[in-house]
Amino acid sequence: MRLRCRLLTLIAVWVLVPAGVKAQSSARLTGHVSEVVTLSVAPNWNEPGVDVMSNGGTVRITWPVGKSPVIRVPLLVRSNSSFKISALFESTTAVLSQLSIEDVRATGRLVAAQSVNAFHIQPQLDPDTAQPLFVANGPRVSLGGTLNSPNNALQITVLIRLKPEQLRASLVHLTFVASPESLVP
Repeated sequence: MRLRCRLLTLIAVWVLVPAGVKAQSSARLTGHVSEVVTLSVAPNWNEPGVDVMSNGGTVRITWPVGKSPVIRVPLLVRSNSSFKISALFESTTAVLSQLSIEDVRATGRLVAAQSVNAFHIQPQLDPDTAQPLFVANGPRVSLGGTLNSPNNALQITVLIRLKPEQLRASLVHLTFVASPESLVP
């Protein structure tokens, strides 16, 4: 009896559902894509004594001044829209002598072809301290994957150089902030 009821139910669904679908005249689907930019440090980078905090579009690097006057940080950018990265240097005693991009490369096949060549840096001076900073921007990076995929990021190696004569005991904080630029012109 149960088998007969299930069979009749299956036949009814098989006959009635297509009729209901045909009766609909049209369907409209709308959606919105959120503009997302994430910034992190390459997972294989390990600089002893350097503390890295990463949260979405922000990376904050802290290290003791006496550690080293030169540090190279491999930042990973993933984005589904064009983006902007700015940097903020903070220290009570150290003076920044250079903050620049040393290398830009794709991490895999899910990186948009134009993202490496279209990445631009606009060196600037901090208006309060006259120390070098930069603002960088670029087009969409990721063609697919997730926020943790190993093959959809742009790796940007940042060179940070402190003035050696200014190295007195203190901490240095360097904060990178990435934000999306609109998908809509």
